Amino acid sequence: MVRKINLNADMGEGFGAYNIGNDEALLKIVRSANVACGFHAGDPLVMRRLSLRAKEEGVSIGAHPGFNDLWGFGRRRIDMRPEELEYIVAYQIGALQAMASYAGLEVTHVKPHGALNNMAAESRDLAQAIGRAIKAVDANLIYVALAGSQMQTAGEELGLRIACEGFADRTYEDDGNLTSRKIPGSILHDPAIASAHVVKMVTQQAVTARSGKTIPCRIDTICVHGDEPTAVDVARAVRSSLEAAGVAVVPLTEMDLA
Repeated sequence: MVRKINLNADMGEGFGAYNIGNDEALLKIVRSANVACGFHAGDPLVMRRLSLRAKEEGVSIGAHPGFNDLWGFGRRRIDMRPEELEYIVAYQIGALQAMASYAGLEVTHVKPHGALNNMAAESRDLAQAIGRAIKAVDANLIYVALAGSQMQTAGEELGLRIACEGFADRTYEDDGNLTSRKIPGSILHDPAIASAHVVKMVTQQAVTARSGKTIPCRIDTICVHGDEPTAVDVARAVRSSLEAAGVAVVPLTEMDLA
């Protein structure tokens, strides 16, 4: 049986007159897009435009909710009560669903952004809050969760479908969490290094920490950060390397998820 993997990118992260990332090029490479929903980036016009282009390219779309932090691009940690977080996540999912309707496209998944993703990976309460929001809006939505994190556990406890995520352009710590962006070398810009990192991750179903430690985990989807200047080159190299290794790169909706 041919091994399958999803390749996703965080996209639609411009705002008003400002564009961030090369969404047009990425949509021709990745098979799923995580679309900013207006809190850390994105706006109604961006969401609508990306939804229309995603449909043309056969790319599935998901909500990419974050903290209400345009100034910090959602990468600053915010202390928030779980019930408040639940409602802002539900709100952002609904925003993308509304704009996707202009393309006749269904939102298929939810992936937290930036600091929210990092905090929910560590906190059961926050991970549960995100899961409850997903379940309340549409229990068929896929919860995209850092592999082996509290988000994966929360999604399983809530009976949601889970897509366990690995990162093409980030390094890992021994606990399975991503290395802080404050640490030099935490972001992988070299397409060759990133693609080798991903092929090993997918074929071995494990991530390798900076220390060299191997952490076995389920990997269903691989993320490339669309705001990085090397995103298109990294995504292209990753997809090419996966296909050369006999791995089919498919939309998230074509993955066999528990």
